[in-house]
Amino acid sequence: MAKELPLRDALPESMAWNLQTIFASDEAWEDAFEELADRLESADFFAQSATTSGTDLYNALQYGLGVMRDLEKLYVYASMKSDQDTANAYYQGLSNRAEALAARVSAAIAFFDPAVLSLSEAELTAFFEAEPKLGAYKHYFESILTQQGHVLTPDQEALLAAAGDVFGASERTFGVLDNADIKFEAVANEDGELETLSNGVYSRLLESTDPEVRRNAFQTFYKSYVSLENTFASLIASHVKGHNFMAAVHNYDNAREAALAGNHVPEVVYDTLVAEVNEALPLLHRYVALRKQLLGLDELHSYDLYTPILGEPDFTIDYESAQAEALKALAPLGEDYLEVVNTAFDNRWIDVIENKGKRSGAYSGGSYDTNPFILLNWVDNLNNLSTLVHEMGHSVHSYLTRQNQPYHYGDYPIFLAEIASTTNENLLTDYLLKTVTDKKLRAYILNQYLDGVKGTVFRQTQFAEFEQWMHVTDAQGVPLTADVLDEAYGELNRRYYGPALTFDDEIAHEWERIPHFYYNFYVFQYSTGFAAATAMADKILTEGAPAVAAYKEYLKAGSSAFPIDVMKKAGLDMTKPDYLRDTFKVFEERLNEFEALVAELAAE
Repeated sequence: MAKELPLRDALPESMAWNLQTIFASDEAWEDAFEELADRLESADFFAQSATTSGTDLYNALQYGLGVMRDLEKLYVYASMKSDQDTANAYYQGLSNRAEALAARVSAAIAFFDPAVLSLSEAELTAFFEAEPKLGAYKHYFESILTQQGHVLTPDQEALLAAAGDVFGASERTFGVLDNADIKFEAVANEDGELETLSNGVYSRLLESTDPEVRRNAFQTFYKSYVSLENTFASLIASHVKGHNFMAAVHNYDNAREAALAGNHVPEVVYDTLVAEVNEALPLLHRYVALRKQLLGLDELHSYDLYTPILGEPDFTIDYESAQAEALKALAPLGEDYLEVVNTAFDNRWIDVIENKGKRSGAYSGGSYDTNPFILLNWVDNLNNLSTLVHEMGHSVHSYLTRQNQPYHYGDYPIFLAEIASTTNENLLTDYLLKTVTDKKLRAYILNQYLDGVKGTVFRQTQFAEFEQWMHVTDAQGVPLTADVLDEAYGELNRRYYGPALTFDDEIAHEWERIPHFYYNFYVFQYSTGFAAATAMADKILTEGAPAVAAYKEYLKAGSSAFPIDVMKKAGLDMTKPDYLRDTFKVFEERLNEFEALVAELAAE
């Protein structure tokens, strides 16, 4: 009999998160839902009175923040109840209702930013002088005022907002085409069985130890994309044109400036990332050449970049042991940090076991008024230990932010989010390298880190560079046809992976299948976050208490300052190249050790 996943009701209570700390019952959720829905009827009153006086502005602000705060709590409960058993129709319904309510809340409070921007500097100053309570929101208003000069008249903004579905059509169509309508052929797996390709099957077959399986999967997979290349080119070209148009009408110099302004990130951060990664490409070329050598291949192809060099390690670890190892790995962050981790372990913040219908993967979630919960699907291996430490980084970041900031500063932008989680991963890597003596396991740990830098810092910067090229090229009036896109992406791929990689014509079409190109200058933050985390972990381990104290100020800051300023206080100026150079220094040191270690293993 095949082993079945347990039903949700059969899980031990201690291994499941306790969502009753959010709402004691579903009935309590329903009551809160109705109460919030009723409060939305007051939106017009606050919209009409917001700019009348300082007190009215303050009251309108409190109204908007209040409904958002209560919405987040409702949303978290409904979505997490749904995630723990996606087959439960009742909780699916709650989640859908929470999403619909979120759209109503967003519409109801949309008046506030335009109201603030409609005030002159003198009027706003007078309001702040007349209502002292506004003083606690100084940076909040500064964030809104950065939009000054980039917001049109209310009628014009309403017209553009009404066209939102039009501007989003390319992204939606890409999603339908890439997830539903594109047709893939079948290929043979390692057992000789035919499998119809999908994105998931393709990723798995690229990890096969059989080069023929990898080659067939790669060539067959891209055949489907090549057959639709003109359609994909039309979609991405229209999407880029939309970005460039919206940037121009909002008085930005370019689409990238407009996109980064949303997170208050200066363009120099992006340019510095691309420049430093290009400077470090010889390290990637060296690692790619080592992969070719270790796989024993006469030619290394794009489809050989994901198969394990060393295989899976002979290493298992159960959840209880992983908790103990996590505490040891995170010990450099101090007892106060570990106290929060233990609170998460002991108070059912974590949903550990995979059950039937449970959402796959892992995440950290919650809101200002809830615990920072973690969803896992535990398997007894090293990757899951890393996942536990990663998600704990997010949760402690959220916890410390909420404990130290008021609600209006109690969250943090995506630009900062991955730094805390990946810093924890780097501390785990350092701990394992200091404690693991088995050469094969050490080599595996080093390889995991090197692959992480390859796949995140290098690969995501490659995407970021291509994304910027597309927007600049379109702005110059050059049509983004399939041939133009293929040539540019192919040359970029050659430059990034170097001479050890034999060029495959199919890889020039990779741009067709990357959903991140529809996310509007989002992807570069994966690279900056990973690099900042590597540099931050290195500072913590080498400088000790002063670096730890500065790091905790970042964890507590939330959105009380612009993200660049938050990181400067933590000891990293991300407008300058130092943190990236520190990352590549660590990468080179670990590459040196990995090369020496695999040479030793080969000689034994």
